[in-house]
Amino acid sequence: MKRTAYNWIIATVFGAATLFSCHTQTALQDKKPQAKIMGHKQNHELAHIPLPPDYNDPNMWTIRDNDQEGTGADVFYVVSTWEQDWMTNDSTICHYADVHNPVHRQRMGIEINGVADYMAPGNRFFAPFYRHMTIDGWITQNEDTIHRRTRISMGDVCNAFDHFIQQRDPSRPLIIAGFSQGGQAVVELLKHMSDSTYQQLAAAYVMGFKVTPEDTASCSHIKPAQGESDTGVTICYNTVKDVKYVKPVVSATCFGINPVNWHTDNTPALLHDTITVSLSLTHHVLVVSGYSGSEYKPFRNFINVGDIHSCEPWLYKECLQRNFHVRAQAWRKTHQSLSR
Repeated sequence: MKRTAYNWIIATVFGAATLFSCHTQTALQDKKPQAKIMGHKQNHELAHIPLPPDYNDPNMWTIRDNDQEGTGADVFYVVSTWEQDWMTNDSTICHYADVHNPVHRQRMGIEINGVADYMAPGNRFFAPFYRHMTIDGWITQNEDTIHRRTRISMGDVCNAFDHFIQQRDPSRPLIIAGFSQGGQAVVELLKHMSDSTYQQLAAAYVMGFKVTPEDTASCSHIKPAQGESDTGVTICYNTVKDVKYVKPVVSATCFGINPVNWHTDNTPALLHDTITVSLSLTHHVLVVSGYSGSEYKPFRNFINVGDIHSCEPWLYKECLQRNFHVRAQAWRKTHQSLSR
């Protein structure tokens, strides 16, 4: 694959460092099958829709089996946003990642492998590649645009989840987790899953995304976590320096929990000896002090501008790793006693 036509830049987009091109990604589209062209009535533009993933293809997954003793959980992780709008060979715009493009998969793999390093130990870890909506959709901050464009993305995730559920052992605890657009997918999966699948759920982790009153009203599977070890619950958190930086399309959530002390009140918790983390009871977001988040640069005046959105999977990773095991063991204890 030729890269001489590109001037690669590093930028922080929703997850971590994202690579993107100053020019159209024509070379990246070489030797790829032709996909759909969709017209959007709102602006009469033609948009390229990449071909859907085939989740029977192992290239569409990152999988790690680190549960040699068989006592851990099955973790289903949904990656965040890693692409900007790009152009096809015929100069048609695309608002989605292309899972058949190895460079797009490689970028998503940066985050997936990073979280797998702490989520996979003692567990079985599964993360699908999917046609996530590009950052440009989020930057519109228009709920209608975001909803319309992410229908394809959420459809892919639901298809991947169904494939995963059909093959996994239902006697094992299930954990689903996602960051940003992946957090949105976790909310959609809670709505999508059957009651029998929900009974397998140890916990769902919505990192860096919101849960709305409409979500909770429409889905009995969304139950806010109340502590460190309750099961069948949803953990939701978003991090800001001040509540004035809450982004409505991302973090205007109706509940939250502090992942450092697992309190739902505003009791402050100390992280890494220097960072104070408190839960705002009004906005349900985490307010941090003693931490600048300067490693996450502002991106297009949308994220990391008072919010510290890009820190979500990383800042609390030790807390999350421990909590995965706590909730998985609590689920096993409850379900073992019920099966007697």
